Amino acid sequence: MNSVGCEINTSSPELLSFVSGLSLKTAGNIIRFREDNGAIGSSLELLKIPGMGVRTYEQCAGFLRVRNSPNTLDASGVHPESYHVVEMMAEDLGGKVIDLIKNEPLRKEIEIKKYITGPIGLPTLKDILKELAKPGRDPRAKFESFSFSEGVNTLEDLEPGTKMPGIVTNVTAFGAFVDIGVHQDGLVHISQLSDSFVKNPLDIVKVHQKVIVTVLSVDIPRKRIALSMK
Repeated sequence: MNSVGCEINTSSPELLSFVSGLSLKTAGNIIRFREDNGAIGSSLELLKIPGMGVRTYEQCAGFLRVRNSPNTLDASGVHPESYHVVEMMAEDLGGKVIDLIKNEPLRKEIEIKKYITGPIGLPTLKDILKELAKPGRDPRAKFESFSFSEGVNTLEDLEPGTKMPGIVTNVTAFGAFVDIGVHQDGLVHISQLSDSFVKNPLDIVKVHQKVIVTVLSVDIPRKRIALSMK
């Protein structure tokens, strides 16, 4: 989770709770904040969420993605505490942050050792450059051409027993989360991954994988979807 990142405006509370610094309670607060105020618009807006203190923000912000933020770096894995370094890099090369992301030759001109400071060492700077080369390494970005079930767009459209296509967005020790096109990932519990015993979900599924799932149940008030691959 922490290596891939988590989209703040579409992820379920269960998924968010795996992000460093976030508990299931704080994840629930994020969901309620989204429901009451609409989509979160920037990384800094996270500080308005109940229970999101400065310490928690420092731990989780680098792993959360805000896709439609006016700040391009909010959709990347660069931690907000390092934004100023990327902005300095862009300014020194006479461009903008977006230019560093889109222009590989320009990135190669960065004299990385020039930006080493006490808090930010060479390993961190190398990680920043890797992220600029491929910001927001979210596997779901590869799913744009995938076709979900027609006419199924919200939780209310789901009916138990319905089979539908989906894409695995995350694999955990207790199962796999699957995007089925209703803006809320469903959970295939480890016991529902196969007709045979499953010790490790990664033996059955992997992120990016296209699967066919059956809707077992839908809890609309709690925004939870139980799925099966049996």
